[in-house]
Amino acid sequence: MGVKGKLIASIEVRCGGHSIHDMFHTNTHHIPNINPTKYKHFEIHEGETINVGSIVSLKYNQDGKEKILKQVIEVVNPQNKSITWKVIERNVIELYNSLIVITSSEHQWTTLTFVYEKKTDDIPEPLTDFDFFLDSIKDMEDHLIKI
Repeated sequence: MGVKGKLIASIEVRCGGHSIHDMFHTNTHHIPNINPTKYKHFEIHEGETINVGSIVSLKYNQDGKEKILKQVIEVVNPQNKSITWKVIERNVIELYNSLIVITSSEHQWTTLTFVYEKKTDDIPEPLTDFDFFLDSIKDMEDHLIKI
């Protein structure tokens, strides 16, 4: 069994946490339009929208490398505006036994949580990935303020 870890960050969003939640829940297909140099493609493989059991993928560029993130939606909680994704395929998934991504939003805040299990002690924490997705939330905020 590997080393378990958790990364959590809450960021203030001027557009309101509900807007970020809506982007993740009902408008995820617009993410590539927000920053086309960073986000390349979003696809729903199973399910019609972002619902429990849906399988989705996102192609993106991080540090000059194209990456693919494929995940299954495990929980959607409209009351606390949270979504839990379990990563099932990914460029760096070889390093981790599991990776869960949770977003939750309230008022002017959005919280991003990574819960992961490293395969070995010497595997680094997924800090660059975590920072990338925090920056993605900021990109969404900037986009939503403009429209």
